Amino acid sequence: MSAAGTEKAATPEKTVREGSAEKRKAIIGAARDLFVRQGVDRVSMDAIAARAGVSKRTVYDYFGDKRSLFVAILADVSQSLSATARRALDQHLSRDADITTVPRLEQALTALAIELGTTIVGSADYAAGFALVAQERLRTPLTEDDIATAAVEEAFTERVAHFADAGLLDTDDPRMTATQFFALTVLLAYERQPVPANADPLRIRQIMIDGVHTFIRAFAPR
Repeated sequence: MSAAGTEKAATPEKTVREGSAEKRKAIIGAARDLFVRQGVDRVSMDAIAARAGVSKRTVYDYFGDKRSLFVAILADVSQSLSATARRALDQHLSRDADITTVPRLEQALTALAIELGTTIVGSADYAAGFALVAQERLRTPLTEDDIATAAVEEAFTERVAHFADAGLLDTDDPRMTATQFFALTVLLAYERQPVPANADPLRIRQIMIDGVHTFIRAFAPR
């Protein structure tokens, strides 16, 4: 689902003190914004501390070094994205939901796609995370740092398999089918609306509706 890949979750490399949640959030937010605008290599820990309103010593105490801070940013985005997607999946595609026909499945998938699309595409935090991954891959092509979406993709793949078993989808490869769903919806909307501040909710909604309709036409049983 990530615009930059999904294979490996980023996790901080050093164990440092947990500290205040508010200060951690401020430091991560400051570093994320500066990294996106100036590039990781050009940003000093002094600048991050000043932007966050804390001492440089606090930044080092909480994150150890700039590399660990970068990885912590990706981990923070990964956790937030995973929680958002799982809530949407549980709400719209629960096994307990009354989804027994193809039109009802299309309705549920459309609601899911609209929620994910408007939340993800309209989020400056997610856009910054994706931008940092892309930036890092330009600088270090073999990097494995990424936004982790594998768990969410696995959960959606399981639901695709469930609906295939129920005769509502026709697929022999639920994982690839799940990938195609995201390509037709969230990733397409992100590609067409890359700047959260300029994202048009009505345009995103229409992309979701059209994408799900195309998905159903492709995978509903004939």
